[in-house]
Amino acid sequence: MSAVWVLLCCLLFKESLALSGNFWHITDLHWDPTYKVSDNPELVCASSGNRPAVSAGKFGDYVCDSPWDLINSSVYAMKNILPNPDFIVWTGDDTPHVPNEDLGEEAVLSIVGNLTHIIKAVFPGTKVYSALGNHDYHPKSQLPAAPNHMYNQIADMWHDWLEPSSKEAFKKGGYYTEKLLNRPGYRMLVLNTNLYYDQNKLTQDLDDPADQFAWSDRVLSEAATNKEKVYIIGHVPPGFFEKKRSKPWFLSKFNRRYIELIEKHHSVIIGQFFGHHHTDSFRMFYSTEGSPISTMFLSPGVTPWKTSLPGVVDGANNPGIRVFEYDTDTLLVKDVVTYYLNLTHANAAKDRWEKEYRLTESFRVPDASPASMHQVLESIASDRCYLQKYYDYNSVSYDLTNCNSECRVDHVCAAREVDFDKYEHCLVKEGAASINGGLLPALSVALTLLWVGL
Repeated sequence: MSAVWVLLCCLLFKESLALSGNFWHITDLHWDPTYKVSDNPELVCASSGNRPAVSAGKFGDYVCDSPWDLINSSVYAMKNILPNPDFIVWTGDDTPHVPNEDLGEEAVLSIVGNLTHIIKAVFPGTKVYSALGNHDYHPKSQLPAAPNHMYNQIADMWHDWLEPSSKEAFKKGGYYTEKLLNRPGYRMLVLNTNLYYDQNKLTQDLDDPADQFAWSDRVLSEAATNKEKVYIIGHVPPGFFEKKRSKPWFLSKFNRRYIELIEKHHSVIIGQFFGHHHTDSFRMFYSTEGSPISTMFLSPGVTPWKTSLPGVVDGANNPGIRVFEYDTDTLLVKDVVTYYLNLTHANAAKDRWEKEYRLTESFRVPDASPASMHQVLESIASDRCYLQKYYDYNSVSYDLTNCNSECRVDHVCAAREVDFDKYEHCLVKEGAASINGGLLPALSVALTLLWVGL
């Protein structure tokens, strides 16, 4: 009887393991081929924009994009940590932050090709779902809503990863869809959201660039009919940058249409995975009744580059890579594990990639479902300890300064409200909450002490 019981337990254990899968998400590698350690800190890398790279070492500097040693280290760290992922999500931005005249079409294609090659070499046979970033085109951010030479060339580079129908779709608009791991009932939707970027002058007067919204609507409607579960990946996210108040990425009309797409099809959309920020964050989507219906995970970048966006203070990060653990039956994201390289320590000693945190442990939630991520957001909004923890992770443990009341408002509202109008209302509401929860009580205490003193 005991032997039967042991066998049954083993079978149940094996079945529970079979329900868990893992995939990598890497983004914003931004390789700078000009990087070299120099005695002159202003000559280390073109991507610094003449900012002195005073701490430059083998694996980079916080004012520079990634040297090849950092690219190589990150991809091999993935191999050492999780050598056999179910698949890899790669959400673009491969070239350095330099003027267009310092690159050119041939240079951009060469950089995309080199990064494609190392991923293929280290993970041969692993399925990669790859999306274009706004830096994966020349001129940067000007991705067209029509077939072109660069879409054709990149589709050829990704030939081993793309199904024939996907390759043809990609050449038309830089987006495609496939059955996830070729399994019935599961689908990956790869978007070219650079078409919605507010810096893209080629698409700003269009209603539906490359017909991507109409196409996505059809794909998701068919997914519902076929009872499929869907992951969506892309580069530029909707909503606002948490490190610069009221800084959106999409044009308003495109932002609204994206939200409408998610609201309409949320029942089949199980996860969204984007990059662009270089930071570690997330975005919530809610029903009209206020229930959490979807989460967009924004993974940190490999590049440590300190943004030159005006108004952002010390906007660098440590290099980060991320594993998502998911239920292979439902596609529910069960957990998120972020690994990072402390760049200062790496340059002083060696490149040691470490686990930074596990979502369920750090924020005490059962999984990474929309309901759980809503709970994470509420904890961040109401508990200073959770707020500071989130803030530390946001820069991949680079900026460990105190997140004050203004900082809290920026991060909470960016995560809570993707909609333009609701975001502005959130700023007012949360700003008042910060005053009522902090400044006014402090003033009351001060007045009381003054009265006692008198």
